[in-house]
Amino acid sequence: MRTRIKICGLTREQDVDAAVAAGADAIGFVLYAKSPRAVTAARAAELARRLPPFITPVLLFVNAPATEIIAACAMIAGATVQFHGDETPQDCAAATLDNHRPWLRAARIPLGDGAPAFDLVKYAQDYSHAQAILLDAHVDGFGGGGKAFNWSLLPPNVNAHLVLSGGLTPANVGDGIAQVRPRGKTLAVDVSSGVEACDATGAPLKGIKDPEKINQFVSAVRAADRHLAEID
Repeated sequence: MRTRIKICGLTREQDVDAAVAAGADAIGFVLYAKSPRAVTAARAAELARRLPPFITPVLLFVNAPATEIIAACAMIAGATVQFHGDETPQDCAAATLDNHRPWLRAARIPLGDGAPAFDLVKYAQDYSHAQAILLDAHVDGFGGGGKAFNWSLLPPNVNAHLVLSGGLTPANVGDGIAQVRPRGKTLAVDVSSGVEACDATGAPLKGIKDPEKINQFVSAVRAADRHLAEID
């Protein structure tokens, strides 16, 4: 089964084009003003117009009012909504016109040995109308902060499509796919900081993607798919 790929936190035309050329299935835009990768809804709409058919724009919100989410979605045809804050199932339904628009719900998995304390099975049941549950690391603020949680501590059977996020890179995404795919219905992966460019000191340039890292990431995902297919 092919692992779907989302490249998130894009802010520039050339990065959207690079992700599309590499074979990404979805492009993520952060509509959360406190994020260093934030864009406005108008800017997200401008970037999304570059997407060819069958590549999905995903709009990430954190505790935004339903009216704001609905207005942004009206500007971007075919967008999926990603809820990354403290939204309840009722909040998600209200903001997606009673589930007529597809949406993802982020689950914030504790770092270290704390993952089992998060009841992912119940969480998936509570958000059963979500298209998928996105697994991210729980750090201060919102977003994974480029951190990876302990994938091996996730429950073995989750009745949901899963999206693995948090600290993924070309070097570790294959291991993440191997460990997490058997635990849900299907698996997709979501990367942001792991494909970002760096300045002369090696510090990441948040919101600025590196085309070569994007290609390396996609190649690593495809290699993992081929390896698992051979095992099966």
